[in-house]
Amino acid sequence: MIVNRDFYAQHATTVARDLLGAVLVRRINGQRLSGRIVETEAYSGLDDLASHGRAGRTPRNLPMWEAPGHAYVYLIYGAYWLLNIVCEPVEHPAAVLIRAIEPLEGEPVMATNRAGRPRKHWTSGPGRLTLALAVTGDDNRVDMTTSAAHLWIEAGQPVPEGNVCAGPRIGLGRHVTDPWLTMPWRWWVADNPFVSK
Repeated sequence: MIVNRDFYAQHATTVARDLLGAVLVRRINGQRLSGRIVETEAYSGLDDLASHGRAGRTPRNLPMWEAPGHAYVYLIYGAYWLLNIVCEPVEHPAAVLIRAIEPLEGEPVMATNRAGRPRKHWTSGPGRLTLALAVTGDDNRVDMTTSAAHLWIEAGQPVPEGNVCAGPRIGLGRHVTDPWLTMPWRWWVADNPFVSK
C-alpha cells in the first residue's frame, strides 16, 4: 500500500522516524526496483539552520513549501542528486532526506547503475541510492503518494524502538550551530550494513 499524503502532513521528525522499514519504490522501463528504508534525516522550518527552508522561499527549495508527499530532489557538489520527501502542512518548509535503503528488488539494475561497487555500497548513502535507482532532477516535485510518477513509498515492516538509533545529522555546513548541529534528527536501523558510514 502506497503511503498517503496524511502520513507526510506530520512533523518531519515523526515522518523520518516512521519511514524506517517502509519501502522506497522506483519503476524504470516497467521494472520495479525497491529498497527498505534504513536511514533518514529530518529538516523542519525556518528556524532549523540545517534546513534549506531557513533561507526563505527560493527557486531551489520551492518544493518544501508545497503539499506534503512530493519529492524534493536537488544536486550537491555538482554531482549527486539527493531525494527528500516533503512533509508538514503547505507553506511550512520541511522535508525528510532518504539517506539509505537496503536493496530488495531490481538488484541487477542497481548493480549495473553502481557498476564495480560491492552490493553494500550500492545504496548506503543518499547520493549512492539515487544513482542506484536512477533518481535525478527530473523527479523533483513528483507526487510520491501515487505510482503515476514511477517513484513512491510503500508501507513496510515497522522497526521496533529497540532497533532504532538516533543521532545528529551528517554533513551540515559551517553555518549550522547548536542546538541544530547536535539535534538528534537522524534515524537509522541498528546494525544494518546499508546505513551510511
